[in-house]
Amino acid sequence: MKLLTLGSLFDGIGVFPLAASCYGVKPVWASEVEKAPIAITKRHFPNILHLGDITKIDGGEIPPVHVITFGSPCQNLSNIGRREGLAGSQSSLFYQALRIIEEMREATNGTYPVIAVWENVMGAFSSNDRMDFKAVLEAFTNTEIPMPASGAWANAGMVRGSKIDMCWRLLDAQYWGIPTLAQRRRRIFLVADFRGKRAKEILFKARDLQSFPASSGKNRLSTAGTSRISFKETGGRIPVIRPFQERRMRSAAKAKNQNGFIGSFGQSSDPFPTLLAAGVNYFSFWYEGKEKEGFIRQLTPLECERLMGLPEGWTAHDYEGKVISDNARYKALGNSIALPCAQYIMAGIAESL
Repeated sequence: MKLLTLGSLFDGIGVFPLAASCYGVKPVWASEVEKAPIAITKRHFPNILHLGDITKIDGGEIPPVHVITFGSPCQNLSNIGRREGLAGSQSSLFYQALRIIEEMREATNGTYPVIAVWENVMGAFSSNDRMDFKAVLEAFTNTEIPMPASGAWANAGMVRGSKIDMCWRLLDAQYWGIPTLAQRRRRIFLVADFRGKRAKEILFKARDLQSFPASSGKNRLSTAGTSRISFKETGGRIPVIRPFQERRMRSAAKAKNQNGFIGSFGQSSDPFPTLLAAGVNYFSFWYEGKEKEGFIRQLTPLECERLMGLPEGWTAHDYEGKVISDNARYKALGNSIALPCAQYIMAGIAESL
């Protein structure tokens, strides 16, 4: 069987390469410009070729691969950003990725890549009056795509043409992983098949994922309903952990909305809010009946790695073994994707190809 290969654009900290390697797909090259993420990926994948700035890459001159993944910058699409859409200076880099894919296909007579995977924030469905996602679909298919009759994009869908088979699906990290993750993180994943009609099979087929050891499992932070703090360690007390929604609290305080302010602490069964690259991620903790002795603290980088489903310490050191700063780790993790979601897609690609 021929070895499947992968190239990762906007690579970040190597989550797509990690997911690919779990299913026998070999990461060949990556493109990233941020210093810390590059150093982290180099540590875990020392043999990957780093291509640097995506705007300076010629897709016809780099090693051809079966799969190209790219989570293009989301800052201009996010619901908490300025919402310039695909016209924004960062999110417009999406078109650079498509240029590279097309250049590779021209150079290989349509042989490579076979599959492309695009990942982005849920805000891409609605930015620019819902026209940005239409533009994404049209850029992939090179044809006009009509707006849905409802005027809004569904959380899952398909576009099938003579030269491409394409599906998209909104995946929320809190429902993925073994055990499932305790973070609400909704992301669009789009799979494009250039040489068959397997996108539906890759993105919608139910399959059992392999369980890969990601951590020691000791003292793992979770919601109270799935707390792994042992009964012995707590002295028989019942721990209560509640996600702390800082943005909601600030807006409620500004509006003098008491109910909204109290509700920003969430419930014990709630998942943690989406980890952000430019924010501080807090939670509140107390033992049942001892609320006045409770406290609020920031998630540690290790806890953020766990909430992303990553191996513990994945972002801790660079390729020379030097310590990565906490600020750099928070930013890199907030910009990343949840590993179990990427694993599900890579499992589908390995199975289908």
